[in-house]
Amino acid sequence: MPGWNSDLFIAAIDDYEKAQYKILAKLGEVRQDFSHNRLYPHLGELIATRALLRIVLDSEADIHEKFPGVVKDVDLEAGEVIYEKPQLEGTYMRVVRELMEWTFSKITELIYEGSTIFEFVEDNLKMEEVGMVSLYLDEGYLFIPDVERGSLNILEYTLSIYTSSEERYRSLRTKCVKSVSESKNISPEDIKISLLEERPDLPNPLVFSFEMELDFPYEPTVLPVAKRKVLRHLSSNAA
Repeated sequence: MPGWNSDLFIAAIDDYEKAQYKILAKLGEVRQDFSHNRLYPHLGELIATRALLRIVLDSEADIHEKFPGVVKDVDLEAGEVIYEKPQLEGTYMRVVRELMEWTFSKITELIYEGSTIFEFVEDNLKMEEVGMVSLYLDEGYLFIPDVERGSLNILEYTLSIYTSSEERYRSLRTKCVKSVSESKNISPEDIKISLLEERPDLPNPLVFSFEMELDFPYEPTVLPVAKRKVLRHLSSNAA
């Protein structure tokens, strides 16, 4: 989340209440968007920020490393500024830790609010495969409605797999191909046929069609929920 950095918490040393106020203001902006059912990017950023806070709180050494240093000397020959880390044991360390723990609690409450909205949207967003089942999972299409605008967005998706030394995970990239008015009442099967004609190199793509009656915001809510739903489905069916 933009602005969530160590300076925000270090400021508590000079003025704890002011630092709290700034954090509450940031969280208030997120809560305002949640009240309008606008989940992303806030929900993902909150989760990442809470995870980082947990790591830092588990190690006082990490907190100390994030404190800015004080200029001790300047090496003109090497062109380097030599910093000295202040000793922040005792009161200073406790103040920063207290603010981080307080923030962690507030963020956890807000994540719960966002997750509740996410689950509600997910329950009301119906997904089904269109046409013949394809064994090729890496590319396909998503038909996702934008109820607010009365349109159906046709997206091309690509499944990517990332592997590190510790874990293997998948991500779903999407690109909007076109949008059609739902008033035209075109069936998902007809749309799939037209896509096959436009892209013959993908003869039997996997196609997911969604239905949503509630007018939740498309970009910050419906789209990411739909992508998560597809990714979970593909992951469960992958070898």
